[in-house]
Amino acid sequence: MEVRFFGATGIKKNISTFGLFLLLACTVWDTHAQDKTLQTAGDVLLVSLPVASLTGTLLIGDQEGSWQFAKGFALNQAVTLGMKYAINKPRPYDNGYRAFPSAHTSTTFQSAAFLQKRYGWKFGAPAYALAAFTGYSRIQAHKHDGWDVLAGAVVGIGSSYLFTRPYKEDRMELTFSSDGQGVVIGFNYTF
Repeated sequence: MEVRFFGATGIKKNISTFGLFLLLACTVWDTHAQDKTLQTAGDVLLVSLPVASLTGTLLIGDQEGSWQFAKGFALNQAVTLGMKYAINKPRPYDNGYRAFPSAHTSTTFQSAAFLQKRYGWKFGAPAYALAAFTGYSRIQAHKHDGWDVLAGAVVGIGSSYLFTRPYKEDRMELTFSSDGQGVVIGFNYTF
C-alpha cells in the first residue's frame, strides 16, 4: 500500500489554478451590473484623463504644454464630431447613431498621447492603459464596435501628435567665455 501526500508545491499549484479559473469566470460572465460599472468607469475616464493631463501641465508651470494640449484637444473634438455627423453610423444593438468614431476613445487617447509624447512613457504607459480600458468599456456597454474604438484611438493620437513636442526643462545651461588669454567653460544648474 502506497500513501501519497501533496507537497506544498502541489497545493500551491492547485490553489493557483483555482484562482486563475475563478478570475477567468468572473471576467467572462456578462452581467448587467458589470456592464453598467464598466460604462460608468469609461465615462469617468472621459473627463478625468484630460483634466489630469491639463492640470498636470498647469501644476508644473508648463505653459507651452498647456497650449499644446489645448490645441490637440480642440482638433480632436472637431475631427471626432465632424466625422460622427458626416458618417452617422448606427451604434450596435440599435443604441442610436453617430457611433463612428468613439468620442470617449478619441478623447482619452488624445490625453494619453499628449502625456506620452510630452513627458515620456513613465506617464504615457499608464495613460494608454486607461485609454484602452475606456475603449473596452464602450464596446462592453454596446455603444461601439471595434472599428469605432480603433478609429477613435487613431484620431486621438494623431491630433495630439500634431501639436505636442517633448518637454525640456531649462534647468541646465552651458556657458563659454573668452578674455583673449583663455577660455572659461561654465555649467549652471537651477534647482
